[in-house]
Amino acid sequence: MIRVGLISDTHGLLRPEALRFLAGSDHIIHAGDIGGARILEQLALIAPVTAVRGNNDKGAWADTLAEMQRLQFGKIIVHVLHDVSQLRIDPQGAGVQVVVAGHSHKPAIVEKNGVRYINPGSAGPRRFKLPISIGELQIDGAAVASRLVELACG
Repeated sequence: MIRVGLISDTHGLLRPEALRFLAGSDHIIHAGDIGGARILEQLALIAPVTAVRGNNDKGAWADTLAEMQRLQFGKIIVHVLHDVSQLRIDPQGAGVQVVVAGHSHKPAIVEKNGVRYINPGSAGPRRFKLPISIGELQIDGAAVASRLVELACG
């Protein structure tokens, strides 16, 4: 079993509640709007990190971040980008089972044409009345389970 932590839209704020949730992950995916290299450094203390550049990730620290990444865990292919409206592939045709994207700050899991689209929501500063949230994938060979968790932040 592989546990992949999902986080997005930290905007420079990595909450202790998020760190506690991600502890024990085998890999962490950050779906953009990171807010600084320090966030990625802290996440890398927990597990290997794959991150994509969000529309607010500017400066030299973000220059090396790709806009999209493709990963494989077991038999599951995961495509990562910041804004799902920028998706330029046919995930089903490309053999992708999971698309992870942030940007909207709205946590969601949606199945469409055999592909699971996951937005872990925002784990950073609260936006409007949206929840502070995070997610995970649990992968076992060709099987994948996913969940979102609202963080209890004071």
